[in-house]
Amino acid sequence: MEKIAFLGLGHMGAPMARHLLDAGHPLTVRTPAKAAPLVERGAVLADSPADAVRDADVVITMLATPDAVSEVADAIAPELRPGTYWAEMSTIGPEAVRQLAARLGDGVTLVDAPVMGSTDKAQSGELGILAGGDADRIEGVLAHLGTVTRTGAPGSGAALKLVVNTAVIGGVGLVAEAMALADALGLPEDVAKGALAAGPLGGAVARAFAEGVHFGSDLAVKDIALATGTTELPAMEAVLGHFKEAAADPSLTHEDIARAVTRIRER
Repeated sequence: MEKIAFLGLGHMGAPMARHLLDAGHPLTVRTPAKAAPLVERGAVLADSPADAVRDADVVITMLATPDAVSEVADAIAPELRPGTYWAEMSTIGPEAVRQLAARLGDGVTLVDAPVMGSTDKAQSGELGILAGGDADRIEGVLAHLGTVTRTGAPGSGAALKLVVNTAVIGGVGLVAEAMALADALGLPEDVAKGALAAGPLGGAVARAFAEGVHFGSDLAVKDIALATGTTELPAMEAVLGHFKEAAADPSLTHEDIARAVTRIRER
């Protein structure tokens, strides 16, 4: 069984790490405050990210932003042994993935493997994993976390995740505005929501009103900014404005995206 170092024990990472541990993989983790439940189940707690990865066959990172991934890369890249695979599962965009790959030594393989699905899918081990690059050796590891879809060349997983998130977050913004229109027209909320849910925007409606998914406006802003920084997307620029306003409200920044939808409706 591959020795795995898992860095990033947030709302998504902690249950993902637990699945790997339950599958029998020797697991090393960091972040003492978040690692206790995993250590109780047999994981090893490392003193630093560098210590965590020195003996790892596979390194997995699941972090919030490109800057966070870059900071971890500063610590771990010099410690990765030839033959190590690094599965980068955060949503950071293809350009950041290319920059990471350029920093790695000979014999270290970077696989971009961002995920589709939120905390419920992470808990149940039913994430959708978009794996770009040479993932043959670690596909079995990733399969403990959900269904693996091979997307092609290195960076293609990160690129496809950006496309998917743009569609989802754009749909959420559209649902919020449609509900604002329904409010202005005096339609009952349940009637308007039900009609939208039964139509082509059904998935976006579910996302717009989901509670307990731990996907806040700040993360939406990060993902939309990655997309609009890649090519001209006028509609998404408007959506970005909505979520920037919500993210600037300290009471909403780290709340579920449903809170931002409520704020857009109440503008």
